[in-house]
Amino acid sequence: MATPAENADLIIRDIHATVADKEILRGVNLEIRKGETHALMGPNGSGKSTLANVIMGHPSYKVTQGEIIFKGHNILELSPDKRARMGLFLAFQYPSSVPGVTLSNFLRSAYAARKEGYDPAKPETATGAAPKKKSLNPTEFRKLLQSKMEILKVDNTFLSRYLNEGFSGGEKKRAEILQMAILQPEIAVLDETDSGLDIDALRIVAEGVNALRGPNMGSLIITHYQRLLNYITPDIVHVMFKGQIIRTGGRELALELEEKGYAWLTGESEDAA
Repeated sequence: MATPAENADLIIRDIHATVADKEILRGVNLEIRKGETHALMGPNGSGKSTLANVIMGHPSYKVTQGEIIFKGHNILELSPDKRARMGLFLAFQYPSSVPGVTLSNFLRSAYAARKEGYDPAKPETATGAAPKKKSLNPTEFRKLLQSKMEILKVDNTFLSRYLNEGFSGGEKKRAEILQMAILQPEIAVLDETDSGLDIDALRIVAEGVNALRGPNMGSLIITHYQRLLNYITPDIVHVMFKGQIIRTGGRELALELEEKGYAWLTGESEDAA
């Protein structure tokens, strides 16, 4: 089930990472191509969310070994915004609220930055010339925004509200999926998108994710439970334990985990893990 490295769009090689001097990731290897949907499962504390943050370059996480190759470039030295401009996206488990910034203005600014892009192959040394920025066509953006909102069944009143301010858990996750739809990433990481959702909200969010799946985007769906995978069928399932991926399989692996739990793979009870 491994993805051939020469065809992979995101390649994670032997990643070790620490948080507050505590090693969490202990040699993670993972490859994802556009068009693929991967699920990453595992007990609490196994390192799933740490991996998501390391992929996006969260400054609290220190990579001590390994590399992350995206579109042929090792991105470990790039800031999170540059990774996002290149086409990486992270949907947060606990999205932050931003009072005073409407969802509409946030999406417009993020879309403009994504459209401008970032090429790590170009030198960043001063040339004396003003950088050329791609202009944002307001009509083009409005059409894109309306089309994605229709697909995701998002009400227009959403746009005038402050980003995640006073949003319910389901509304926050739908706003995250709307961001993903607007930014059109090449690789999207969804960190426990099902966390805190009731069954109706879970179904709505899953329908939104499914509507965005296609040959131009690969995704890594991080989840603790199999229930999200009842709505989003993965191509490949990975199990993480103690900072390493210990098993990779197909859709049937998630069903087996639902039936047996993790102990048969880890040798420990989930509480102990």
